[in-house]
Amino acid sequence: MQHLEEQIAYLSRTVDELNEVVTSQQADLDLLKRRVQMLMEREAQREAEGSGGAVFGDERPPHY
Repeated sequence: MQHLEEQIAYLSRTVDELNEVVTSQQADLDLLKRRVQMLMEREAQREAEGSGGAVFGDERPPHY
């Protein structure tokens, strides 16, 4: 019986530790989602303004 109680205590501690990890990862995911959304909105705004600013290959930038 004591062996089972020890296993339950160990498993409970493990579940608590895993819950902390999952909670932390969810917070990180939420932050990253917000940042990606902000970047997507910024890029959409940049495209709407027509000032993408990307130079491809040997193409000269417009200020030359």
